[in-house]
Amino acid sequence: MPEKQDYYEVLGVQKGCSEDELKKAYRKMAKKYHPDMNPGDKDAEAKFKAVNEAYEVLSDPQKRARYDQFGHAGVDPNFGAGTAGAGTAGAGGFGGGFSGGFGDLGDIFGDLFGSGFGFGGSSRARDPNGPIRGNDITTELPLSFMEAAKGCKKEITIARLETCAACGGSGAEKGTTAETCPDCGGSGQVRVQQRTPFGVIQSVRTCSRCGGKGKIIRNKCPKCGGMGRVRVSKRLEVNVPAGIDNGQTFVLRGQGDHGVNGGPQGDVDVTVSVRPDPLFERDGYDVRCDIPLTFAQAALGDEITVPTIDGKVKYKVPEGTQNGTVFRLRNKGIQYVNGRGRGDQYVRVYVEVPRNLTAKQRDALREFEEATNDRNYEKRRSFFDKIKDAWEGKS
Repeated sequence: MPEKQDYYEVLGVQKGCSEDELKKAYRKMAKKYHPDMNPGDKDAEAKFKAVNEAYEVLSDPQKRARYDQFGHAGVDPNFGAGTAGAGTAGAGGFGGGFSGGFGDLGDIFGDLFGSGFGFGGSSRARDPNGPIRGNDITTELPLSFMEAAKGCKKEITIARLETCAACGGSGAEKGTTAETCPDCGGSGQVRVQQRTPFGVIQSVRTCSRCGGKGKIIRNKCPKCGGMGRVRVSKRLEVNVPAGIDNGQTFVLRGQGDHGVNGGPQGDVDVTVSVRPDPLFERDGYDVRCDIPLTFAQAALGDEITVPTIDGKVKYKVPEGTQNGTVFRLRNKGIQYVNGRGRGDQYVRVYVEVPRNLTAKQRDALREFEEATNDRNYEKRRSFFDKIKDAWEGKS
């Protein structure tokens, strides 16, 4: 049996990672190797199965604890099984197997390696026809800046597995039924025995004839090929929450792949990608934008029109406003995703120097310049004072 890859390595996470880190890694790897993204790629299909298997174990606290302590043997009843052997006698010089004070070694092995191991007793077999939850589906949704800020309704298209309508999920052709597997008697598992110094150890393996399903379909449904589910394209209307940011994910519960044997549907994880806006820039829940001012507006003050995500508002720019000054508009930012409160908008103004002046405009500007002095230019006066002090050796 080939050695299995470490589950943490499969998902690309460190041992001891948090649940959020585990789930994020699973979504990334599942998307990367999903059959829909890699049609006909057997290697990607195998990796996709490995990713799901690893997440199924590590997302369960009890299974994860056993795996951390005992590795694959702690969670996989098929792992480490020896070759089948007949008889129930003990091996070596122990004779006749263990009993008495060693009678509960089977329970100990059961705790360590799962229910697949025992000492001559019965092992609890899983129900091959029990309900299995459907897989989650990941998809991306492109949004404009305003759609993400204000929230909206959008339509997405996903490919999901749905219960085959022709066979009702049984996988058998209409009018026929699946047969109980003669090798495992419908349990989906077969038991083998191995002699060890501790006695006869029993291990349970997945039945190779039925693949662990417990049933054999002689006449497969022509629509689903005996799988019981078919892949269909589905359009869903989604409500995008106001305030969602680029790279964030919201979940559509129960809209993923249909389950097997009556199991619940998986979810759809929708990750948004927000396009840049020509006017606004997002900073958390705050919004930033730049607005040009003329020299006269900055010097004399003026009422200007400021764009916000809610529309246009008026703002009074004070006299003597300097280039690069930032004004704050309270509660004009983006709504918090939880719906309580919102950020602010920060407006930075920059003074635009006029170009392409006429002769009349130049004369007027020179006349204006001659009428001003250092009292009108505080920063200019301060600058030359520093130069003067430096020349005179005062600094």
